[in-house]
Amino acid sequence: MAADLHIHTTISDGTDTPEQIVKQALALGLDAIAITDHDIMDGAIIASRVATGKNITVLSGVEISCYYNTDEVHILGYFDQVVSSELTKTLAEMRNFRWQRAKLIVEKLKHVGINIKWQRIREIAGDGSVGRPHIADALVEKKIVPNRETAFKKYIGTGCPAYVPRKKISPIEAIDLITQSKGVAVLAHPGTINSQFFSQIGQWIKHGLHGIEVWHPHHSVMQSQYFLNQAKALDLIPTGGSDYHGLKHASCNSLGAVTAPMESVERIIELL
Repeated sequence: MAADLHIHTTISDGTDTPEQIVKQALALGLDAIAITDHDIMDGAIIASRVATGKNITVLSGVEISCYYNTDEVHILGYFDQVVSSELTKTLAEMRNFRWQRAKLIVEKLKHVGINIKWQRIREIAGDGSVGRPHIADALVEKKIVPNRETAFKKYIGTGCPAYVPRKKISPIEAIDLITQSKGVAVLAHPGTINSQFFSQIGQWIKHGLHGIEVWHPHHSVMQSQYFLNQAKALDLIPTGGSDYHGLKHASCNSLGAVTAPMESVERIIELL
């Protein structure tokens, strides 16, 4: 039995709707999924409703981008259907900052001779939270770059001509927010973090970190084994998922390609 606990939808920067995700997950025979859109839980709520009465467990989740020193760290939060007003407020503030940041990026692109219409970016985002991936899609659409990855590497990624820093929140702040909202906090894809974050993980655990994403498309077999050993040593829940964003992505484009055992889901639900 398998669970994909890291999935994005059109509500943030994925290309499949929550309804499509549930349909695909059922077709793949997944036993559980978690919708973990960036800074918003609307997709998770929709997916839970769509999955009612079907043979699949849907966890409501969110992915929060944080900074530890100069490194970007992502914290996943898993919840039941009750979401605190403080969490809702903070996520709304983060989405508003994303909106303002996207506008600033568009202005910076103009300064390097690239004119992308704001209205078109909003159309690409649809009902989702506007962000850099939608700007990347606009650049692809205008044939300025061949794909999203090139857009990030050449124009809108860290250190690039049109880069604008995101709103900074620390891992401890994110963990506190999730924990105070009666959620389960999990460190996402630690293999993508450059710094020696394990020197701080004891503090994160004290603040309520309960899991670590062991299985992820960007983890090698050796990394996954290492993080599994760390999870066991620290009594953390080992989780995993495909980080699915849809077929437009060069990577993380196969739902259910990476999964966690149902034991992980059961441990999360027990804490919830």
